[in-house]
Amino acid sequence: MSIEEHVENRVEDRFVDIEIKLAHQEDTVEQLNQVVYAQSRRIDQLAAMVGQLAEHIRNNAQSGPNLGAGGEKPPHY
Repeated sequence: MSIEEHVENRVEDRFVDIEIKLAHQEDTVEQLNQVVYAQSRRIDQLAAMVGQLAEHIRNNAQSGPNLGAGGEKPPHY
């Protein structure tokens, strides 16, 4: 094998290694994109739940203290 052939083989091997690494990185980026998308959807769901809970708390706070049946205070007061 001549020096030129040896150099060509090394260059080709390096290109193959780079292509393999690039393929793995592309897969990793795609997986990360899927995780980020799923997390974004979950964050949106949780934000909506927090909004509903806050509204529920505001509505209950405006209705005054919780009184028992007939407007009586519960026994622990």
